[in-house]
Amino acid sequence: MGTLDQDREVRRWTFLTNHARVLLEIARNPQIRLRDMATRAGITERAAQAIVTDLEAAGYLTRVRVGRRNHYTIDPSRRFRHPAEAGHRIEGLLALFTHREDVPETG
Repeated sequence: MGTLDQDREVRRWTFLTNHARVLLEIARNPQIRLRDMATRAGITERAAQAIVTDLEAAGYLTRVRVGRRNHYTIDPSRRFRHPAEAGHRIEGLLALFTHREDVPETG
């Protein structure tokens, strides 16, 4: 039997899904490369590509090829998919995780 700390380590979990992480990376940088998106989300490039495909098919984002890169546009009016949150738009999540406050200078 493991210690309490070991048990907690085995049961690691997070509040945000990989789909949410990819969506947030796109919200932060609409021209982000798939490779960078995957690195920042902590997933493989292949997983990031599959998630972008899922999000696009569900209408959460569109992508347009601009030169050698994709340019992504998110529809913030889309609602969460889970029935418990379906009454809420994703714009709140995007605002929460992409909001940057000016940090006052000290000194």
